[in-house]
Amino acid sequence: MQIILGVLFHFIGGFASGSFYMPYSKVKGWAWESYWIVGGLFSWLVVPPLAAWLTLPGFTEIIANTSSNTLLYTFLFGLLWGVGGLTYGLGVRYLGMSLGNSVVLGFCSAFGALVPSIYYNFNPAEGKTTLSEMISTSWGQLVLVGITLCLLGIYICGRAGMLKETELSEAQKKASVAEFSLIKGLLVAVASGILSSCFNFGIEAGKPMAEAAVNAGLNSLYQNNVTYVVLLWGGLTTNFVWCIILNSRNKTYGDYTNSKTPLFKNYLFSALAGTAWFLQFFFYGMGESKLGNGASSWILHMAFIILVANAWGIFLKEWRGVSKKTKATITLGITLIILSVMLVGYGNSVK
Repeated sequence: MQIILGVLFHFIGGFASGSFYMPYSKVKGWAWESYWIVGGLFSWLVVPPLAAWLTLPGFTEIIANTSSNTLLYTFLFGLLWGVGGLTYGLGVRYLGMSLGNSVVLGFCSAFGALVPSIYYNFNPAEGKTTLSEMISTSWGQLVLVGITLCLLGIYICGRAGMLKETELSEAQKKASVAEFSLIKGLLVAVASGILSSCFNFGIEAGKPMAEAAVNAGLNSLYQNNVTYVVLLWGGLTTNFVWCIILNSRNKTYGDYTNSKTPLFKNYLFSALAGTAWFLQFFFYGMGESKLGNGASSWILHMAFIILVANAWGIFLKEWRGVSKKTKATITLGITLIILSVMLVGYGNSVK
């Protein structure tokens, strides 16, 4: 029953993450940086402490009593993840929900599973898996095969994007994805996928806060909510600085008070998008507490996001007008990514 609940929570979180960008399509007359930071303020500043306050009374005391070292590393991983989140938005903006999410989350899954083992190979720590251990064990070999499949799936998805680029006219491409740009999109999607995996590292760095919440007798289902407060400060810092720079460079400061735009709706839909994005973390923490395996939780979460995002891609007709060959190519790429995610998750569960 605990496993079923864990999977259900991850599905809800994956649905929230795979759908969060949808409300942004309803924002009119604002530059990307304007609606992104308004949504971000809800994702990273407003909703996280509210969720912690509702589920973990006294969370501020836990943070105050946490070592500066733990807070620093949690915040730093949040900063790096913030760059990943920033480029994630750009990846979806340039590639669309389907291709953008597949490339970003494919890299995120692969690096989230692989990077820690490489780090611990050079800096051994008790209870932590090394790359050498992965290579020499059956479960580790499964994970490495899954990562290889993931990278192959990403390549095939990129190939599908190239076919789409050649088959459709500019008007058709803009009709499916308003700002479609394959080269820009792939570059930022790769960067996003790699850096977004830092969120998982941030949760690990902030484990002492989650453990303190449990030791204080608070509900373990919500233990990660206190970690998110600090981790997401890092994400807020990165995104806020960059969006303010873009506001200045593009002279879009006036968006926030421009009466010629539907201000109320713009703020509302941006807030909805930001809140939905936080909900993925909220339910991720609940799912992880039920499954009891951080790596498998991360991979399962990624799989659900990829599935939901591609369902939205189909709904939005992002691949309308392309040949059967191109549709088959993107389907194969996505299938391989999902299969790889399942392999990595299974390998970690066997461990």
